[in-house]
Amino acid sequence: MEHSDGYFDEQVAARYDDPSSGMFRPELIHATVDVLAQLAGTGPALELGIGTGRVALPLTGRGVTVHGIDLSRAMVARMRDKPGGDKIEVTIGDFATASVGGSFTVAYLVFNTIMNLVSQEEQVACFRNVAAHLRPGGCFVVEVMVPELRLLPPGQTIRAYPATPSRWSYDVYDVASQALTSNYLSLSGERSEHRSIPFRYVWPAELDLMARLAGLQLRHRWADWQRAPFTGDSPQHVSIWEKPTPSGS
Repeated sequence: MEHSDGYFDEQVAARYDDPSSGMFRPELIHATVDVLAQLAGTGPALELGIGTGRVALPLTGRGVTVHGIDLSRAMVARMRDKPGGDKIEVTIGDFATASVGGSFTVAYLVFNTIMNLVSQEEQVACFRNVAAHLRPGGCFVVEVMVPELRLLPPGQTIRAYPATPSRWSYDVYDVASQALTSNYLSLSGERSEHRSIPFRYVWPAELDLMARLAGLQLRHRWADWQRAPFTGDSPQHVSIWEKPTPSGS
């Protein structure tokens, strides 16, 4: 069931920072922060879906001023408990529409979080919202998976992931609406828990069109934060769109 913190309530926040998760690999975080720090330069950064500060805290440690937007007070509270987390300003709200004072040299949305916006209208609104917050020459960075439809045989809508004796997870696709529901089942003693989170998957070319509608233009698209070339076999991409500088500036 959805709570006031969206799908990232206290129960999820309490176990989100899992050091065994690939998203917390030090080399991945270092590469991510390298790219964002270079794009930020001497200006401030805006993180959409700041969560527990996985990226914002090390980016702040590089001397970049970060402002965050997040719907989940529970996730932000976890960041506040970490060293330096209380110094990062956060606006509680929907990052597709929430307004933040000031302008930014870079805004970023990482680890598939664009897919938490479950309609095309919301995703388009997010791009327009970011464009309104960017300085001329500023950049919007999105890290997101490439839809995995090639892994689904004809007629199949479910993709299961490797399971353990106490945890199962699987995705359910609705190709007609680009809907994706991630499901998690876990057992602890005699107790069982099922959580379901809706997403909307989105194609690279579709994101480019959203960017164009918001007045942004593609600068780079890489397969990862190490800037490997993006190909037809890349499972994800890191894309950077730029807000043009007015002619003559």
